Parts: sequence; C-alpha cells; structure tokens
Amino acid sequence: MKLDRLIAKHHSLGRSEAHRLIAARQVRVDGAVCMDNQQPVDRFMRVELGTEVIQPAERALYFMLHKPTGVVSATVDAEYQTVVDLIDDPDKQSLHIAGRLDRASTGLLLLTNDGRWSKQFMNAESKVPKVYVVETLEPIPQEAVAAFAQGFYFATEDITTLPATLEILAEKRARITLHEGRHHQIKRMLGRVGCLVSSLYRESIGSLALPENLAPGKWRALTESERLRCLS
Repeated sequence: MKLDRLIAKHHSLGRSEAHRLIAARQVRVDGAVCMDNQQPVDRFMRVELGTEVIQPAERALYFMLHKPTGVVSATVDAEYQTVVDLIDDPDKQSLHIAGRLDRASTGLLLLTNDGRWSKQFMNAESKVPKVYVVETLEPIPQEAVAAFAQGFYFATEDITTLPATLEILAEKRARITLHEGRHHQIKRMLGRVGCLVSSLYRESIGSLALPENLAPGKWRALTESERLRCLS
C-alpha cells in the first residue's frame, strides 16, 4: 500500500487531505519524516500522524530450523507434531513455511511471516538453488546425470522440470541441486531412473547452508546477512 492511501483511509481523511498532511511534514515512517506520497508501506513499518500511531509495526520473523524426521511441514496438524510446534516464539502462529519438506525428510527449513521475502526465492522463476543430499535403495545409474540436466515431463501438472544438477557421490548417494520446488520432485525424478529414495536432506537454500551446530529439532532467527543469502 502507498503512504497516501494509508493516510487517506485513516478516519476517512481522503486523498487530498493525506497529501496536505504529508507535505506539511506531519507523517513519520519508522521514526523519520516522509514527504513521499507514493512511499510503499507494509505492515512491518510504523506509521505516525502527528502524535498518533496509525499503524504499529509488526515483528518481521525469519527463522531457520533443522527439521527432524517424523515432523510435518505444516502450521497445524491433528495427528503429527508440526515444525511450528518446535518454535518457541510468542508470534509463531503468524509463520508460514518457505519450502516444505515431507515428513520423512530432514534438513534446512525456513519459516517467516514475510510473504514477499519467501516468494523471492521459492518461486520457480527466481531460480534460487536448493541443494539436497539423497540416498537411494538402488544404485544410481550414470545416465541419470544427463536425464536430470535435461529435465522430466510430468503429465499430471503438464510441466517439464527445470534443468537440475545430479552429482553422484557414491553408488546409492547423490547431491542434487534444484531451481524450483515441485511436489515430491526429487522422489519423482529419481523414480524415473529406477531409484527409490531412502533419505532426503536439504543442505542449503541459495547461499544459506544449514549450520553444523544446529541440531535436529533446533531453530534460531536468521541474521540479516543470512536472510539476504537465501536470495543468492
């Protein structure tokens, strides 16, 4: 929302009066006088008109979690413990999950209440790399490397996956880099080359890797530099 629109809605002042108040230096955004009618304002910004707070700033939350197996990537579940259940924060109910992992999978999970931030790296169009280590029940064939690089057609969604990198680490172990996040994508892609996944672990999103000292089930807030590394 633009600043003039937010001010205009307050007590039904109207757009002309909002412009007058902004020009008269009566409006502050995050403590600083703002004279730009078109200043974008989100819910994480504090907006004051004179001595009145017309929009308090909500807390912007950015958390990383080392997801353990057996926990579901959901905010509420009637049967299983959820990743949000593991978070100890008074505002955790405002969180959503940026890039789910299924119940059996483990590794880096990000939770936030900032939809614009998560959209930047979770949309396929962003092409932000997500790196996984997988183990399979069957040996991974060498031809899978070229198949992943070419992409797979999924008739259910009528899409072809973006080119992905498959690095074979051992007979039944590989590192996979995706630039999108389709439903059960890795399991379905490996299934096409005759392999069933026995474990899946997400190492990183963008340039942000899961710290070695963050144990399964533990979480912490992201630093500002970590928050930005998810986008690169």
